[in-house]
Amino acid sequence: MDWKEIRGNWVLIPQNPKGIIHFLGGAFVATAPHLTYRCLLEQLANKGYVVIATPFVNTLDHIAIAKSVLLNFERTLERLHDSALLRKLYLPTYGIGHSMGCKLHLLIGSLCPVERAGNILISFNNYAAKDAIPLVEQLNSTLAIEFTPSPLETNKIVQQNYQIRRNLLIKFHNDTLDQSAALTKILQQRFPDMVTTQTLTGNHTTPLGQDIQWQPGNSFTPFDAFGQWFKQEVYRDLNQLKNSILLWLNPLSPP
Repeated sequence: MDWKEIRGNWVLIPQNPKGIIHFLGGAFVATAPHLTYRCLLEQLANKGYVVIATPFVNTLDHIAIAKSVLLNFERTLERLHDSALLRKLYLPTYGIGHSMGCKLHLLIGSLCPVERAGNILISFNNYAAKDAIPLVEQLNSTLAIEFTPSPLETNKIVQQNYQIRRNLLIKFHNDTLDQSAALTKILQQRFPDMVTTQTLTGNHTTPLGQDIQWQPGNSFTPFDAFGQWFKQEVYRDLNQLKNSILLWLNPLSPP
C-alpha cells in the first residue's frame, strides 16, 4: 500500500477493508502523521483497516481544530466513496488519538454528531497552555493565554456530553506526561463497563517508533545477530501497542 494525499488527509486503503480509523496525532508531530506515525499506521492498515490521518497545526482554539479535522475527515471519506477508491458499504469507524489527538477526539465525540464504534485514546494529556507551551510563561503575565476549552472546561464538556460509549485508554509505564487516570474516572462514570484501560511498557513517544531496515550480508555474522536483536528491542513496545489496539478493535481476530 502507498500513502495517498486526499483533500489534505493522508490515506491508506487495504484491499478488503474491515473498518476505518480516523487518526489524530500529538500537538507538535501532527503536521505529517504519515511520516511521524508511519510504522504504527501501516501495521494497522496491513491488518485491514482504512487509515485516514488528518494533519493539523496546534493553536489555542482546540474546539476549532476539532471541528476542522472532523470536516476534513468527512470530506475525504466522501471523496473516497465518490471516486470508488472505497466501496459504499458499512464499515465501523474508530477514532485513534495520541496525546493532544485524544483531546480532539473527545471534543469531537462531545460536540459533534458523529457515529463511532469506539475511540482509542493513547497517552492522553490535558495541560494548560502555560504548561504545554514553554514560551507562554515568558510572555506578559497580564495576558490571559489559555487553550479553548481549558483543562477544567474540557473535563466538564466530556463529563456532560461525550457520546462515544466504547473506549480504550492506553498509558505507558514511563510516560510522565500522561493524564489518563482522571479521564478514566470521568468516562467510567458516564459509561460503566464500557471503558477499558491498559498500561504498557514504553513512554510518551512509543507510538512514534520508526522502521529500522536491517539487511544481513551474504553470510550471517555476530554483527547481524546484534542488529536483529536491536531491531527487536526497538519494536517490542511498538508491537505491543499495535497488538493491544488490534485485539480491542476485533477481539475474535488474532493480531
